[in-house]
Order: sequence, then structure tokens, then C-alpha cells
Amino acid sequence: MASRRGDRGDGTPTFIEQARRGQLIECTIDLISSKGYPATSLAAIAERAGLSKAAVLYHFASKDNLARATLAYVVERFTAYVDEKVAAAPDPRAAIVAYVRAMIGYQRDNRRHVRVITEMLLDDADGTRLKNPGGHDTAGRWNALADLLAAGQRAGALREFDPPTVALAIGGAIDGVVAHWLVHPGLDLDAAADELERFTLYAIESRD
Repeated sequence: MASRRGDRGDGTPTFIEQARRGQLIECTIDLISSKGYPATSLAAIAERAGLSKAAVLYHFASKDNLARATLAYVVERFTAYVDEKVAAAPDPRAAIVAYVRAMIGYQRDNRRHVRVITEMLLDDADGTRLKNPGGHDTAGRWNALADLLAAGQRAGALREFDPPTVALAIGGAIDGVVAHWLVHPGLDLDAAADELERFTLYAIESRD
């Protein structure tokens, strides 16, 4: 007998079901980024996708499940982009610069994704308090930067400092610039990335 998940019989979504889930996630990104998470209902997502609410619930059992899948989708792509840029760097110092620029570059080019992340992780009341303290460190962003900083120290390219603390400081600067840009889109993020690169290198390189 065929399973509810198509003819595979193992519970794995079919190609068509995967495509439908992708469509629903894209519709959710559109709505959360334009209307905010609280105002994004299953009914609105279904209408945007041209489906019934029951069809949405077939693929995702609740709004929360769909929202979590959407956040995971966004974070996975963000992380993959940064990882690719860092991996292409020729040395530890260049890897740190690549990380800073990739963090800014991805968010500049994917504003909708940034809105999803902030809507999902920040307090809905005013958009400034974290729902879960520390939750902004999605996928170990600053842990990854701390590892890059430590690798630079081991290579003798950087001064002595505490990598986790400096990673938090650099990460906070990146988040601060992007948060300002979200409210003031006229900010030149390319120029800001230049300044953040200088800020980072001044903080981590030895000064004779």
C-alpha cells in the first residue's frame, strides 16, 4: 500500500512534496519579512501559495513548525555562504577578513532572510530584546569566528587575546551595523564592510 508520503513507502517526501515545502517556505519568508512573524498566519501563507490551509498542514503540522523550518532554511544558506567564502581564503588572516565581509555581504544581498532571522529571534514586543538570551548566536556563528581567530594565533599571524571575547566583540559590531541598516537602508553597507574590516584587523593584529 502506498504511504501518505507518496510511493516510496519509507516516509521520505517525494520530489513534488519537497518542491511544495520549498514553495511554502518561500511564501513564509515573503510574509514574515514584510508583515512580521505575529501577523503571518497559516491562512495567509496558504493564500500566498494558492493552497488550502489543510494542504499547508499536510506538509507542516503547525505555524510554529513551518516557521522553524523557514528559519532553519535561511540559517543553512547563510552559514553555507559564509563557510564557502572562508574556505576559499588563502591564509588565516584572509579567512577572518572573508568571514567579516561574507557576514555583511550575505545580509546585504538577502534582506528578506535577515528579517526572518530578526523576527524569529527577537522579542516581538519591540524588536530589541532576545527571546532566548544567546539565541542570536545561531549555528555557532561567533564560535566559528573564535575558531578562526584561534587558528590565526596558532599560525603566529595575530596578537595574543581571548578568541571568544574578541569574536563576540566583532560579531556585535557586525550585528549593530546590520541592525542600523535595516532601519536606515540608505546606509552604505559596502563602506561599512570596509570599516569593519579595518576595525577587526586593528583589534587582532600585533602592533609594534
